[in-house]
Amino acid sequence: MPDPSPRWPWWRRWFGLRSEHLAAKYLARRGHRILARNWRCPLGEIDLVTQDGECIVFVEVRSTDRETTDRPAYSIDLEKQARLTRLALAYLKRHRLLGRGARFDVVLVCRGKDAGEVRIEHLPNAFGAVGRFQPYS
Repeated sequence: MPDPSPRWPWWRRWFGLRSEHLAAKYLARRGHRILARNWRCPLGEIDLVTQDGECIVFVEVRSTDRETTDRPAYSIDLEKQARLTRLALAYLKRHRLLGRGARFDVVLVCRGKDAGEVRIEHLPNAFGAVGRFQPYS
């Protein structure tokens, strides 16, 4: 498992890694094949890369300890989308998958007031490729 970012407190890193694990299990139960977890390159990191049928899926996982998932969902702004697009293109190039269909999904993991209660929301095709590095521009 890659070393989490030292800029976050340990409990926040643990919470994020646990949420990514739950998201991977959730997607696997729905037929996704997990290709990579925390894939890194000099441009940054992609939380999960999966395959759904013939489509390569780049998954951004967001988590919260609040009742609502609005705030984490809105935190994926245009700048983050452009960064994820560049990362996705780098992944596709490195793995010689440029001819394959691809999409960006978001998985929101919400832990309510009761720590044992977890709600997962999957937003398939949450946004399109952004910027001049679009795979199909």
